Amino acid sequence: MPRLLEKLPAERALEFLHKVIDGICGRAYPRYQDYGNVWSLSEWMEVLGETVRYFKTAVGKNMSDEEAAQQIVELNSDYQEAITKCLKGRKEEIRNALVENVHAISSAQLQDFDWQLKLALSSDKISMLQMPLLNLDLDVRENGEIKPISIEMNKEELQNLINALEAANKVTSTDIIFCS
Repeated sequence: MPRLLEKLPAERALEFLHKVIDGICGRAYPRYQDYGNVWSLSEWMEVLGETVRYFKTAVGKNMSDEEAAQQIVELNSDYQEAITKCLKGRKEEIRNALVENVHAISSAQLQDFDWQLKLALSSDKISMLQMPLLNLDLDVRENGEIKPISIEMNKEELQNLINALEAANKVTSTDIIFCS
């Protein structure tokens, strides 16, 4: 977290930090107009971004109090105390907001799946095909209703699906930490 935070009078730090957490939790972020006499616009963007990142990282990575304190050790003790107080008091609220942001990506959930591997020996156009095909049956729950989805894929399409799922997994694991 940048030392820019220390430009803010210590008595206003708690108010600022709570407004930042309000923004993370889906309410209004602090406004530049209220702090324009403290920071320039570029400083404002930096201090706001770093403060948001700090809270999201500390909660998203489930840091211990000691680990979280290590991240802000360069700050004056008054600011460290204010940040720690806000983090401890609103950690669960921040966690719920981060989880909700990730969940909002899609309300559909995979309930069950089944797969079969088949070998297509021929088709109406080719007499000797010998192509492996995967039949993937998915049961997806969306809005309380289970929808069956069936997909037939060749080897290349299956590899594309696997790559897409791996990429989605990486994105969702980082979204818990950095979603806005």
